[in-house]
Amino acid sequence: MMKPTNNCKREPQFERFLDLPNLQATEQLAKDISLVTGPGDIIKLKGPIGAGKTSFVRSLIGALGVLEEVPSPTYTLVQTYQLADLTIWHFDLYRIEHPEEVYELGLEEAALNGLSLIEWPERIACFLPENHAELTFRIKGLSQRTATLKGFGSWGPRLRETSRFAHG
Repeated sequence: MMKPTNNCKREPQFERFLDLPNLQATEQLAKDISLVTGPGDIIKLKGPIGAGKTSFVRSLIGALGVLEEVPSPTYTLVQTYQLADLTIWHFDLYRIEHPEEVYELGLEEAALNGLSLIEWPERIACFLPENHAELTFRIKGLSQRTATLKGFGSWGPRLRETSRFAHG
């Protein structure tokens, strides 16, 4: 069983600050990241309400080939999308009260062989899988955002080798 850790500090192997002047920039970021995702991947999405987490997820899921509507799982807590070779799990943990609740939602199964997109990961304490990406969105203006993209474990080299992020 995957457990949150007490060691909340881990240094990323990759880190970039990104300026997202409009929704199209967030959509392009999602498309770029979709090119390096696959089974077993975890992407943690942080930031205040309205910062762009769900917009990013919708664009990423669409870039991977899901044609159906992608609602926010705020009330259902998790939505899944099935592709031919990948199950995408979209978690929104804003409403959970105890970190253990996440295991009832299927996080362990998702982390083994699905693509896990996790909004509000800080709600499950120090959930630091060895290999994951982390995006922290900030509101800069009406439609402007910034994001910090971090890669941990295998995500560091993957993001570093992606042409869009190769040069900071």
